[in-house]
Amino acid sequence: MIRLNLKKTLQSAGGKMVLDLQLNIKKGEFVTLFGESGAGKTSTLRMLSGLLRPDSGTIEVGEATWFSSQENIDLKPQQRKVGYVFQDYALFPNMNVRQNLEYALQKNQDSAKIEELLEFAELGELQQRKPETLSGGQKQRVALARALVQRPEILILDEPLSALDLKMRIKLQEYLLKVHKKYKLTTILVSHDIAEIVKLSDSVFELQNGSVIKKGAATDFFGLNRTSAKFRFSGEVLKIQREDVLYVISVLIGNDIIRVVSDPKEAELLEIGDRVFVASKAFNPIIQKI
Repeated sequence: MIRLNLKKTLQSAGGKMVLDLQLNIKKGEFVTLFGESGAGKTSTLRMLSGLLRPDSGTIEVGEATWFSSQENIDLKPQQRKVGYVFQDYALFPNMNVRQNLEYALQKNQDSAKIEELLEFAELGELQQRKPETLSGGQKQRVALARALVQRPEILILDEPLSALDLKMRIKLQEYLLKVHKKYKLTTILVSHDIAEIVKLSDSVFELQNGSVIKKGAATDFFGLNRTSAKFRFSGEVLKIQREDVLYVISVLIGNDIIRVVSDPKEAELLEIGDRVFVASKAFNPIIQKI
């Protein structure tokens, strides 16, 4: 169990914001922190990993205390069993793939772990190449492998796939699940991609202005249990057009635009830019605002 009870005054685009967070995460869960930019998601990850010091509170992982303002405990990042994957990969440009992984080895740690991760991440043929010669997906696999070198208990993923195209993002989502299960991790993801969150997460915590305002299982959180539809896709409303007594809603799903017929009651609830689920039930299209 990870227990966070933290306060931190942050500077945001709108001025000062007080992050006041109480958060419990079960061991072995894959959870997502969800919410608008500036809500405090990345700051929460940085405090858990030791890269940002809270003003007050506690961080407890299992039976260990990683931070306590009252007891003056503040473990250094290298003392916390955390692997951190950043959105921009944060690879060393002057090192090749193998050297990037080796840099993460602790003193006296068996280097056989490097061979295992190169094989698992399918990086063997790339191990002598520098980051500048790699694709975005390859760089992200290197970053993930490097985060696993020290055998972390917690894997932190700060929008790790947001810069990738849809095809590569879907492929690496499968890889993230594989990593999570193989190494028996507790994984904490920050993402704005609802389809990605539903696919990967056991539970979701929504942050707003530094506090958790909603939590639940991913399918319940986004209302996926409201309908018995056999399949669903998430997308963004691009256009709402009236045609006779019905409306036609244009929705961007991945790289494709689809047009869904909607009755006036459904259409009145939608605005351009809304995130929606498009589903089918008994061969009839359903469009549901998220």
